[in-house]
Amino acid sequence: MPTIGLVLMSALYLWSGINHFRKPTFYLKMMPPYLPNHSFLVNASGVAEIVLAIGLLFNITQSWAAWGIIALLIAVFPANIYMLTATDRFRRIPNWLKWVRLPLQVVLIWWAWQYV
Repeated sequence: MPTIGLVLMSALYLWSGINHFRKPTFYLKMMPPYLPNHSFLVNASGVAEIVLAIGLLFNITQSWAAWGIIALLIAVFPANIYMLTATDRFRRIPNWLKWVRLPLQVVLIWWAWQYV
């Protein structure tokens, strides 16, 4: 039986993954210019979040999904840094919130680690 924390984590990544397709413009703006094929990367990360969210809920795939989430969080960290430094692109988001996103990644990695 999944725990509340596991179900919450799964719901968070499922929501986020779906959001990649509902609001792709936001995620496209987060893409650092040095990365290629922004649309593909946004779509791939959305699919990955959905698949990993579902994988968390099954004992047989839970550990793999948790490792996948950790890898994904590390992979998207440059986008969070870009979001912080590209101030002209994210004027509507308060700076304090952009700063909070950075250490939040560590908390999210720790949370996923609980299910490895």
